[in-house]
Amino acid sequence: MSQPDQSERRARIQRRSSAARIYAVQALFQMEAAGQSAERVETEFRHWRIAAPDADGPGIESPEADEELFGRILDDAVTWQARIDQMTDRALVDRWPLDRIDPVLRAVFRAAGAELMAAKAPSRVVISEYMRVAEAFFAEGPEVKLVNAVLDQVARAARPEAFGA
Repeated sequence: MSQPDQSERRARIQRRSSAARIYAVQALFQMEAAGQSAERVETEFRHWRIAAPDADGPGIESPEADEELFGRILDDAVTWQARIDQMTDRALVDRWPLDRIDPVLRAVFRAAGAELMAAKAPSRVVISEYMRVAEAFFAEGPEVKLVNAVLDQVARAARPEAFGA
């Protein structure tokens, strides 16, 4: 495989992974806001949102995503939600309760926490990726800095061995 082919392939994998993370945050938000089950929301996303024609408007196809990563994030977020929420609560500045923060931020923390608990990607990669996800929802606002600070603490709690503790 030539160098341009490899870099193009890596870029495609990165785009699909990033899209999976954004979809996972949207799905987790929807689960909480509408009180829907993970199974129902995951099915909806797989059939009608991920890479669906006109999902983002007439003539616009929503991005394709790494559906395996998307499913794994949702499954792990549901499985580990109590632990993720507990670690996030501890990491929030001034003990601001998790249930009082923006629901999109809660979804970001839960999706990132799921990836940190699964330990498939390096902590720094997970933090960077979810800072980008936060930027997609909040532009350059203070929420992005909050995501960085909280996820750094959550990563240290979830993977102390990666930080020399």
